[in-house]
Amino acid sequence: MDDDALLDALRATCAQMPPVVAMRMALRRFDGTRLHMTAPLAANVNDKGTAFGGSLVALMTLAGWALTTLQLRKAGLDAEVYVADSQVRYRAPLLDELVAQAWLAPEADWTGFVDTFVRRGKARATLLAQVLLPDGGVAAELSGRYVALAKR
Repeated sequence: MDDDALLDALRATCAQMPPVVAMRMALRRFDGTRLHMTAPLAANVNDKGTAFGGSLVALMTLAGWALTTLQLRKAGLDAEVYVADSQVRYRAPLLDELVAQAWLAPEADWTGFVDTFVRRGKARATLLAQVLLPDGGVAAELSGRYVALAKR
């Protein structure tokens, strides 16, 4: 399956997740390295008229989950993927559409992750994610450890 077909299959999975639907999150594209997602401000606004912090975290967390799931599916593997833990830093208020991207941390590689999963039936990787400001700055950033477990 090519990247576009994998992304479409992942979109169908996300369409079955009530929080994703409620927040109107959308998988936009995968460029081979980074997964890009969006969500409208109107569905994720707080009492100050800015993006709700929980929505920023949810979008970045989902982007990391989706990227990990996509990489496993590219390798022909099916797994349960979870975020084990994460750290978030809020840098600036966001008054516009939520635009996030996620990528693998520089000290890791997908080949090693997949090989470990095949050998052990489980693997973990650190992913990074950001929600961007319209001017190119960063509204929030996340570092998360994602775990893949073989389905039983």
